[in-house]
Amino acid sequence: MGHALINFFANRPFAMDTDDFDTALLAAAMAQAEQGGWSSVSLLDAARTAGLSLPATRERFPIRASLLLRLGRIADDSALADDTATGNARERLFDLLMRRLDVFQQYRNGIKAVLRALPFDPPLALLLGGATLESMRWMADAAGINTTGLGGLVRVNMVVGIWTHTLRTWEKDDSEDMGSTMAALDQALDKATRFRLFPAETDMNAGGLPDLDFAEPEPPLHPHAENTPQE
Repeated sequence: MGHALINFFANRPFAMDTDDFDTALLAAAMAQAEQGGWSSVSLLDAARTAGLSLPATRERFPIRASLLLRLGRIADDSALADDTATGNARERLFDLLMRRLDVFQQYRNGIKAVLRALPFDPPLALLLGGATLESMRWMADAAGINTTGLGGLVRVNMVVGIWTHTLRTWEKDDSEDMGSTMAALDQALDKATRFRLFPAETDMNAGGLPDLDFAEPEPPLHPHAENTPQE
Protein backbone atom coordinates (compact mmCIF):
# COMPACT_ATOMS: atom_id res chain seq x y z
CA MET A 1 0.00 0.00 0.00
CA GLY A 2 2.75 2.48 1.00
CA HIS A 3 4.83 2.01 -2.16
CA ALA A 4 1.77 2.35 -4.39
CA LEU A 5 0.90 5.67 -2.74
CA ILE A 6 4.48 6.89 -3.15
CA ASN A 7 4.48 6.12 -6.88
CA PHE A 8 1.03 7.65 -7.36
CA PHE A 9 1.92 10.97 -5.78
CA ALA A 10 5.45 11.14 -7.17
CA ASN A 11 4.12 10.88 -10.74
CA ARG A 12 1.36 13.47 -10.41
CA PRO A 13 1.97 16.34 -12.86
CA PHE A 14 -0.04 18.93 -10.95
CA ALA A 15 0.37 20.73 -7.64
CA MET A 16 -0.88 18.91 -4.57
CA ASP A 17 -3.08 20.28 -1.85
CA THR A 18 -1.85 19.92 1.72
CA ASP A 19 -3.78 16.69 2.35
CA ASP A 20 -2.21 15.02 -0.68
CA PHE A 21 1.19 16.36 0.34
CA ASP A 22 0.87 14.92 3.84
CA THR A 23 -0.41 11.58 2.56
CA ALA A 24 2.51 11.26 0.15
CA LEU A 25 5.07 12.09 2.82
CA LEU A 26 3.41 9.72 5.28
CA ALA A 27 3.49 6.87 2.78
CA ALA A 28 7.19 7.39 2.09
CA ALA A 29 8.11 7.75 5.77
CA MET A 30 6.10 4.70 6.84
CA ALA A 31 7.79 2.67 4.09
CA GLN A 32 11.14 3.72 5.56
CA ALA A 33 9.97 2.73 9.04
CA GLU A 34 8.82 -0.65 7.75
CA GLN A 35 12.21 -1.36 6.21
CA GLY A 36 14.57 0.00 8.86
CA GLY A 37 12.58 0.88 11.96
CA TRP A 38 11.41 4.27 13.18
CA SER A 39 14.98 5.39 13.91
CA SER A 40 15.79 5.09 10.19
CA VAL A 41 13.08 7.54 9.11
CA SER A 42 14.39 10.73 7.52
CA LEU A 43 11.94 13.45 6.52
CA LEU A 44 14.39 14.69 3.91
CA ASP A 45 14.75 11.25 2.32
CA ALA A 46 11.00 10.64 2.51
CA ALA A 47 10.32 13.96 0.78
CA ARG A 48 12.81 13.15 -1.98
CA THR A 49 11.31 9.68 -2.45
CA ALA A 50 7.83 11.17 -2.77
CA GLY A 51 9.01 13.97 -5.06
CA LEU A 52 8.03 16.69 -2.59
CA SER A 53 9.45 20.16 -2.02
CA LEU A 54 12.04 20.14 0.75
CA PRO A 55 11.21 23.68 1.98
CA ALA A 56 7.51 22.78 2.12
CA THR A 57 8.33 19.58 4.00
CA ARG A 58 10.48 21.53 6.48
CA GLU A 59 7.69 24.05 6.99
CA ARG A 60 4.91 21.51 7.53
CA PHE A 61 6.92 18.93 9.46
CA PRO A 62 9.73 20.54 11.48
CA ILE A 63 10.46 17.30 13.38
CA ARG A 64 9.84 13.61 12.69
CA ALA A 65 7.32 13.30 15.51
CA SER A 66 5.11 15.90 13.84
CA LEU A 67 4.51 13.33 11.10
CA LEU A 68 3.02 10.92 13.65
CA LEU A 69 0.88 13.68 15.13
CA ARG A 70 -0.42 14.40 11.64
CA LEU A 71 -1.23 10.72 11.16
CA GLY A 72 -3.24 10.82 14.38
CA ARG A 73 -5.17 13.85 13.15
CA ILE A 74 -5.92 12.13 9.84
CA ALA A 75 -7.24 9.13 11.76
CA ASP A 76 -9.36 11.42 13.95
CA ASP A 77 -10.77 13.24 10.93
CA SER A 78 -11.70 9.96 9.29
CA ALA A 79 -13.41 8.72 12.45
CA LEU A 80 -15.34 11.95 12.99
CA ALA A 81 -16.35 12.50 9.36
CA ASP A 82 -19.52 10.40 9.66
CA ASP A 83 -21.34 12.18 12.49
CA THR A 84 -24.74 10.56 12.03
CA ALA A 85 -24.91 9.63 15.75
CA THR A 86 -26.92 6.46 15.18
CA GLY A 87 -27.06 3.69 17.77
CA ASN A 88 -26.20 3.95 21.44
CA ALA A 89 -22.94 5.31 22.88
CA ARG A 90 -21.28 1.90 22.95
CA GLU A 91 -22.06 1.24 19.28
CA ARG A 92 -20.89 4.72 18.27
CA LEU A 93 -17.60 4.35 20.15
CA PHE A 94 -17.01 0.97 18.48
CA ASP A 95 -17.51 2.54 15.04
CA LEU A 96 -15.31 5.55 15.83
CA LEU A 97 -12.37 3.49 17.05
CA MET A 98 -12.61 1.05 14.16
CA ARG A 99 -12.59 3.94 11.68
CA ARG A 100 -9.37 5.18 13.29
CA LEU A 101 -7.89 1.72 12.89
CA ASP A 102 -8.94 1.64 9.24
CA VAL A 103 -6.55 4.56 8.69
CA PHE A 104 -3.79 2.88 10.72
CA GLN A 105 -4.26 -0.26 8.63
CA GLN A 106 -3.11 1.66 5.54
CA TYR A 107 0.29 2.19 7.21
CA ARG A 108 0.26 -1.02 9.23
CA ASN A 109 3.90 -2.13 9.05
CA GLY A 110 5.26 1.37 9.52
CA ILE A 111 3.07 1.97 12.58
CA LYS A 112 4.12 -1.39 14.02
CA ALA A 113 7.73 -0.19 13.73
CA VAL A 114 6.80 2.98 15.64
CA LEU A 115 5.09 0.94 18.38
CA ARG A 116 8.20 -1.22 18.76
CA ALA A 117 10.33 1.92 19.15
CA LEU A 118 8.21 3.60 21.84
CA PRO A 119 9.65 1.74 24.88
CA PHE A 120 13.11 3.01 23.89
CA ASP A 121 12.03 6.60 23.16
CA PRO A 122 10.36 8.06 26.29
CA PRO A 123 9.98 11.61 24.90
CA LEU A 124 8.15 10.29 21.83
CA ALA A 125 6.01 8.01 24.00
CA LEU A 126 5.08 10.97 26.21
CA LEU A 127 4.23 13.16 23.21
CA LEU A 128 2.07 10.52 21.55
CA GLY A 129 0.45 9.66 24.88
CA GLY A 130 -0.75 13.25 25.26
CA ALA A 131 -2.00 13.32 21.68
CA THR A 132 -3.84 10.03 22.21
CA LEU A 133 -5.53 11.38 25.32
CA GLU A 134 -6.86 14.35 23.35
CA SER A 135 -7.94 12.12 20.46
CA MET A 136 -9.86 9.84 22.81
CA ARG A 137 -11.57 12.87 24.35
CA TRP A 138 -12.90 13.67 20.88
CA MET A 139 -13.95 10.06 20.32
CA ALA A 140 -15.75 9.96 23.67
CA ASP A 141 -17.54 13.25 23.01
CA ALA A 142 -18.59 12.10 19.55
CA ALA A 143 -19.92 8.85 21.01
CA GLY A 144 -22.09 10.76 23.49
CA ILE A 145 -20.00 10.10 26.60
CA ASN A 146 -19.87 12.92 29.15
CA THR A 147 -16.24 14.12 29.36
CA THR A 148 -16.71 17.08 31.71
CA GLY A 149 -15.44 17.33 35.26
CA LEU A 150 -13.50 14.78 37.26
CA GLY A 151 -15.84 11.98 36.21
CA GLY A 152 -15.29 12.95 32.59
CA LEU A 153 -11.52 12.70 33.01
CA VAL A 154 -11.96 9.20 34.41
CA ARG A 155 -14.18 8.24 31.48
CA VAL A 156 -11.71 9.62 28.91
CA ASN A 157 -8.93 7.60 30.50
CA MET A 158 -11.15 4.52 30.29
CA VAL A 159 -11.49 5.16 26.55
CA VAL A 160 -7.69 5.50 26.32
CA GLY A 161 -7.43 2.10 28.00
CA ILE A 162 -9.90 0.60 25.52
CA TRP A 163 -7.94 2.05 22.59
CA THR A 164 -4.59 0.84 23.96
CA HIS A 165 -5.92 -2.68 24.55
CA THR A 166 -7.38 -2.78 21.05
CA LEU A 167 -4.22 -1.38 19.45
CA ARG A 168 -2.10 -4.10 21.07
CA THR A 169 -4.37 -6.73 19.57
CA TRP A 170 -4.36 -4.97 16.19
CA GLU A 171 -0.55 -5.04 16.22
CA LYS A 172 -0.66 -8.86 16.28
CA ASP A 173 -3.74 -9.29 14.08
CA ASP A 174 -2.64 -10.15 10.54
CA SER A 175 -6.12 -10.97 9.26
CA GLU A 176 -7.61 -8.97 6.40
CA ASP A 177 -10.87 -8.30 8.23
CA MET A 178 -9.26 -7.43 11.59
CA GLY A 179 -11.52 -10.03 13.23
CA SER A 180 -9.38 -10.47 16.34
CA THR A 181 -9.12 -6.70 16.71
CA MET A 182 -12.88 -6.24 16.59
CA ALA A 183 -13.35 -9.06 19.11
CA ALA A 184 -10.84 -7.42 21.48
CA LEU A 185 -12.60 -4.07 21.12
CA ASP A 186 -15.97 -5.69 21.82
CA GLN A 187 -14.55 -7.36 24.92
CA ALA A 188 -13.06 -4.09 26.19
CA LEU A 189 -16.34 -2.25 25.61
CA ASP A 190 -18.24 -4.94 27.51
CA LYS A 191 -15.90 -4.50 30.46
CA ALA A 192 -16.23 -0.72 30.28
CA THR A 193 -20.02 -1.08 30.28
CA ARG A 194 -19.79 -2.88 33.62
CA PHE A 195 -17.82 0.08 34.94
CA ARG A 196 -20.56 2.46 33.72
CA LEU A 197 -18.56 4.21 31.03
CA PHE A 198 -21.66 4.73 28.92
CA PRO A 199 -24.71 6.82 29.87
CA ALA A 200 -27.74 4.90 31.02
CA GLU A 201 -30.66 4.54 28.64
CA THR A 202 -32.74 6.64 31.05
CA ASP A 203 -32.87 10.43 31.19
CA MET A 204 -29.81 11.99 32.81
CA ASN A 205 -29.68 15.27 34.68
CA ALA A 206 -27.00 17.91 34.12
CA GLY A 207 -24.68 16.31 36.65
CA GLY A 208 -24.66 13.02 34.80
CA LEU A 209 -26.60 11.17 37.49
CA PRO A 210 -30.01 9.54 37.16
CA ASP A 211 -32.89 11.83 38.08
CA LEU A 212 -33.99 11.21 41.65
CA ASP A 213 -37.34 11.89 43.31
CA PHE A 214 -36.77 14.22 46.24
CA ALA A 215 -40.46 14.55 47.20
CA GLU A 216 -41.08 14.30 50.93
CA PRO A 217 -42.18 10.81 51.98
CA GLU A 218 -45.53 10.27 53.57
CA PRO A 219 -45.30 10.74 57.36
CA PRO A 220 -45.36 7.46 59.26
CA LEU A 221 -48.54 6.44 60.94
CA HIS A 222 -48.89 7.42 64.58
CA PRO A 223 -48.02 4.32 66.61
CA HIS A 224 -51.51 4.23 68.07
CA ALA A 225 -53.32 5.25 64.90
CA GLU A 226 -54.61 1.78 64.13
CA ASN A 227 -56.15 1.66 67.61
CA THR A 228 -57.88 5.02 67.24
CA PRO A 229 -61.65 4.48 66.99
CA GLN A 230 -63.21 5.62 63.74
CA GLU A 231 -65.86 8.35 64.01
